[in-house]
Amino acid sequence: MMIRVEDLEGLRIDSYLSSKLDISRSKVQKLIKDDLVLVNGRKVSSNYKVKLDDEIEVNDDLNYEMNVEAEDIPIDIIYEDDDLLVINKESGMVVHPAPGHYTGTLVNALLYRFNLTSGEKNRPGIVHRLDKDTSGLMLVAKNEETHEALSNMIGNKEVDRHYLAIVDGVIKHDTGTIDAPIGRDMSNRQKMAVTDINGKDSITNFRVLETFKNNSLLECVLETGRTHQIRVHLAYIGFPVTNDPLYGRGKATLFGQMLHSKSIKFNHPKTGKELFFEVDPPKEFMEKLDGLREEV
Repeated sequence: MMIRVEDLEGLRIDSYLSSKLDISRSKVQKLIKDDLVLVNGRKVSSNYKVKLDDEIEVNDDLNYEMNVEAEDIPIDIIYEDDDLLVINKESGMVVHPAPGHYTGTLVNALLYRFNLTSGEKNRPGIVHRLDKDTSGLMLVAKNEETHEALSNMIGNKEVDRHYLAIVDGVIKHDTGTIDAPIGRDMSNRQKMAVTDINGKDSITNFRVLETFKNNSLLECVLETGRTHQIRVHLAYIGFPVTNDPLYGRGKATLFGQMLHSKSIKFNHPKTGKELFFEVDPPKEFMEKLDGLREEV
């Protein structure tokens, strides 16, 4: 599991992880001694003092239990019926609780409003996820039957999802397909990478909608759904998503990667009726786009 340090800067790492994971300091110290804890990809001692934005990787099945609390957090519900929801997730919102980030997530918000009875304990209703800084449409299942059906539909490529991405660089052709396996980056465990060692088949199709002085606007369609797929694939061909803090060219900005899940189309798993939803990108995305259009 990966934990990003967002508070408690300066605390010893054994105390920090003990607090975040709700396990004893001695357990943490044993994990550190056994080289099962890495900070920014490196081994540390128990007295290491954590810094903001440190990436802490814990390579152990802790079998911890998280108490996921319902929270009154505003969410944008695009569609709702007895079986499912379509949510317009804002950029910056984490989808589900995890070590180091227990509150303020989409799941916390959903539990406040709905009795979700599907999926894993810590991520009820979640059929697929969006990265924290990716905005846009997501499906949520209200019950186990719908959860299973939607998961199978996504696996069978029966859910059509389109994304908008602003990328660094000018792409000279109109369309493209990136067919390259994606797996965990062997040199940086917080990242994914194109790799033949542990990669899974991954295919991203894209169409160039507009080009600017130093950027391009793309529409991307996924044939597979790997972690960070669009971000990894576009960086791999030399056109990383603008503002991407992990795969981009520059430093992270206050607003994250310019990637938006703009539309989703599928047949309702119970009624069979075709459903289609589309939402505009957030204002920060549109302001960036307007600025690019004004460049000479």
